[in-house]
Amino acid sequence: MQEGHVTVDAVEEICILVGVITPDIKEETANEYLEELDFLAETAGAFTQKKFLQKLQMPHPRTYVGKGKLEEIRTYIKENNIELVIFDDELSPSQLRNIERELECKILDRNILILDIFASRARTSHAKTQVELAQLQYMLPRLTRMWTHLERQKGGIGLRGPGESQIESDRRIIQMRISLMKEKLKEIDKQMSVQRGNRGQLVRVALVGYTNVGKSTLMNLLSKSDVFAENKLFATLDTTVRKVVIENLPFLLTDTVGFIRKLPNQLIDSFKSTLDEVREADLLVHVLDISHSNFEDQYHVVNETLNELDKTEKPVILVFNKIDAYHPVEVDPDDPNPPSKETYTLEHLRKTWMSKLNNTKCVFISATDKENIEELKEEIYQEVKRIFKVRYPYNNFLY
Repeated sequence: MQEGHVTVDAVEEICILVGVITPDIKEETANEYLEELDFLAETAGAFTQKKFLQKLQMPHPRTYVGKGKLEEIRTYIKENNIELVIFDDELSPSQLRNIERELECKILDRNILILDIFASRARTSHAKTQVELAQLQYMLPRLTRMWTHLERQKGGIGLRGPGESQIESDRRIIQMRISLMKEKLKEIDKQMSVQRGNRGQLVRVALVGYTNVGKSTLMNLLSKSDVFAENKLFATLDTTVRKVVIENLPFLLTDTVGFIRKLPNQLIDSFKSTLDEVREADLLVHVLDISHSNFEDQYHVVNETLNELDKTEKPVILVFNKIDAYHPVEVDPDDPNPPSKETYTLEHLRKTWMSKLNNTKCVFISATDKENIEELKEEIYQEVKRIFKVRYPYNNFLY
């Protein structure tokens, strides 16, 4: 475990997951959230042994779940030697303290788990700085005496005033570190802004979408590059920009960090320069995993996040990826020969409601199998060409 970072140990831990069903969240949706939390735990290196759900009007202000459910969880922990419990929502500092006192084991919430995954995935100095800032901002209001190791980072001479408690000392160290990280990020953001400015006036295309939908695989395919791609959440943290040429038209293609439900605000703030790539894009290619049972929810999560980042209207191409793994849930009851997974063709897909989602241009592809990539290239080419004509009306090399 790194000093100054809250991380899940490298060795696989056995954990249990806890969520609530409220009037705003259906039981089916709550179970889907826990499935995603399970995937997050797996990505971080934990194995989920059991999941607990409780119906409540709202999460309990003191312990998130009710007294009876907490006792049930406590009994299960004791009987099965569980050392880690992960909650599906952000816990307040007081909830965290109360639950730790009751369960007497390590407690994480969804936010700290996501922050941990980001910490393990960060490769460049830029990404590491962004993640550390987010972790410190999350840590500050949750300080307890468990953070006394922080004092050693600055060697406490001259740091502690008369009668000052250890927690106050730790808080001061974290605040100083936050200020340092913010200044460092300002410098990096300036450099990134200069780099974006130096790219000339090429049209910018950004790949956006939920985490693990195949953006990096598609990036590799379109740009003939070697961006890291893996079937885990947040495989890509660092923004990758490549120059791509389709026919005679060059443009810049950006692979961005994936979105997720309940993305911690600290990460949105820290990853400003990464998200600036989305703000400054001329065209968004929104990638969806058509094989995921809740891809429509993921679509709305990404759209809501994009609207928060940038209120300007941008052209969008919807890309339904992973058609090789898609299995139709609904078929036409009047069809005498309903398609199976093996016979479900592009023509079938183009006639579904998905092709009319939000009245946006859409393409169905499989990045892994390289299926229908030429149609996608043609759609991107036509959009980039249209943007280029508007930007350079007197440049006729494309006409």
